[in-house]
Amino acid sequence: MDYKKIDYEKMYEDIIKIDPNIRLVTICDSKGRVMYSQHREGVKNLLTTEESKESLELAINAWKLRTKLAPKIGKGKYVLAEYEKLKRITMPVGDDNNNDNNHLLYITTEIQADHSNIIRRIGEITIRKLLL
Repeated sequence: MDYKKIDYEKMYEDIIKIDPNIRLVTICDSKGRVMYSQHREGVKNLLTTEESKESLELAINAWKLRTKLAPKIGKGKYVLAEYEKLKRITMPVGDDNNNDNNHLLYITTEIQADHSNIIRRIGEITIRKLLL
């Protein structure tokens, strides 16, 4: 399966429009490099820059473990972590057969966000945007 060059800013814009309760969208490549990250305008970050980086690294490492276990338990679709002040959704996008095209979305939302709808809509957007 071939992929066109990803327009990360456009992907952010499409995802942030899904729900006004989305706070942050971060897109990382398969090596954990941040390709694009931005908070919704007017949203205050709850973590310091260093804490945000550490949280992202933990999410990336956890996803690498899920990928390693996938032959036994199946491919991961998404992970939802709910905290008192926000929800965090982590999900892969990309070509499973080509690690260079794999990306990880790291998204935070307000507690009241409809995470099921957000996850479904992100799946629709990323498939549509990534495929030729």
